[in-house]
Amino acid sequence: MATFPATICGKVRTAHGDSLVTSFGLSGIRALPTNNRTRRGLIQRARCDSDSDSASKAVNITALEELQDSTADSHTKQRSSILVIGLSIHTSPVEMREKLAIPEAEWPRAIGELCCLSHIEEACVLSTCNRTEIYVSSSISAPRSERSDRMDVKDISQHRFVLYNKDATQHIFEVSAGLDSLVLGEGQILAQVKQVVRVGQGVNGFGRNISGLFKHAITVGKRVRTETNIAAGAVSVSSAAVELALMKLPESSHASARMLVIGAGKMGKLVIKHLMAKGCTKMVVVNRSEERVTAIREEMPGVEVIYRPLDEMLACAAEADVVFTSTTSETPLFLKEHVKDLPSTGPEVGGVRLFVDISVPRNVGSCVGEVETARVYNVDDLMEVVATNKEERVRKAAEAQAIITEESIKFESWRTSLETVPTIKKLRAYAERIRVAELEKCLSKMGDDIDKKTRRAVDDLSRGITKRFLHGPMQHLRCDGSDSRALNQTLENMHALNRMYGLEKEMLEEKLN
Repeated sequence: MATFPATICGKVRTAHGDSLVTSFGLSGIRALPTNNRTRRGLIQRARCDSDSDSASKAVNITALEELQDSTADSHTKQRSSILVIGLSIHTSPVEMREKLAIPEAEWPRAIGELCCLSHIEEACVLSTCNRTEIYVSSSISAPRSERSDRMDVKDISQHRFVLYNKDATQHIFEVSAGLDSLVLGEGQILAQVKQVVRVGQGVNGFGRNISGLFKHAITVGKRVRTETNIAAGAVSVSSAAVELALMKLPESSHASARMLVIGAGKMGKLVIKHLMAKGCTKMVVVNRSEERVTAIREEMPGVEVIYRPLDEMLACAAEADVVFTSTTSETPLFLKEHVKDLPSTGPEVGGVRLFVDISVPRNVGSCVGEVETARVYNVDDLMEVVATNKEERVRKAAEAQAIITEESIKFESWRTSLETVPTIKKLRAYAERIRVAELEKCLSKMGDDIDKKTRRAVDDLSRGITKRFLHGPMQHLRCDGSDSRALNQTLENMHALNRMYGLEKEMLEEKLN
């Protein structure tokens, strides 16, 4: 399993000392060593992708450094900024995405490492085959000229994008709704956004702002799919992979082509399901264990699913016309030397063996495409399939955008309502200081010989008076953000109380200390 700090926070190098990855620009974190398995995978991949080094070059100037260079008066702001920095299928090739992919098991550690950075209060990671994105809540405000578009900032990188606040909110809502996916409306991304929340539960650093953002994103994703027909007829990455394979095969061979699926996880299972839907009645599945394959066989009785262990993978590939790969392996399963001696496929399938790789990091090295009798396709090649019905997809996206705009306003109102929290805390603390001071004056006047019962009664009296006094102000400082008029009134109340009791000065001093 890849080590997070090595891929995100530092430089991973080949055996020749060449830089493969220069992180997202989150400098200042100590890079931990990559384990041998990960390093081996990167070196093997470098053998196939020697021409892609230029795609991974980036300078050492970062979005977070911009935040750290903000003016000192930003300390006076109560509200943190939300920032997303990342890359996706729309901004970068698979060669780069696989180098920056973060395994799910490393997400909690990633949150911890990020929150060790100065000014980073909360964080989370969303890493899929189509994207790797880091979301943070920062105590320093975003630059005054907020980026309303994916940035093409040469100072940072030609592949990364950085979005702040409302733009970051809209982005994750579009992601969850399936608008930013390769396949419009695909459902798997919503499950992946849910997984970010599941993994983040209980992790220090997955705080109120970021968890609230992702929980709201889940609501948006569900609502878009419920209220629009965006998911109707939408293909998944797995079904697009099957469509691509059939597009490349002679139509007469669709029913007879020998299919091999490597990996029986969620993606592999969907490949099998879509192959069956296209009329394939027999396929071989290679997996580490047989349990998942047995479960798939029971769930899909209409297809003959033959299990083979991982050590028979090459032998199975030699007997297949199409090889689908969808595993979490961080080292390539197929390189040129593995494929060049495989027997040719029959003339009925064109004499070419197809490798359709929907894994990131890739399971099939691009060097396999140098073999005359092999063709390699990865997730980036699926665009050929999903380019159809463009007008219908644009119409569906417009319906979804209206929902996203509405939900973005709700979320921003909720975040704004959180601004009253420091005032509530300071007002309570202010009242408590006065209560304690006046209680001590009263008790000192009563002398040292008062009994415990009397002392307790006076203390309870002071607490009761304070509680009754604060009840009204507290009621007018609470708002869920759902009503804009109520929210505006709440904020006016907050500013009035801050002025009356000098609470803003206290909060500023606390921040600067």
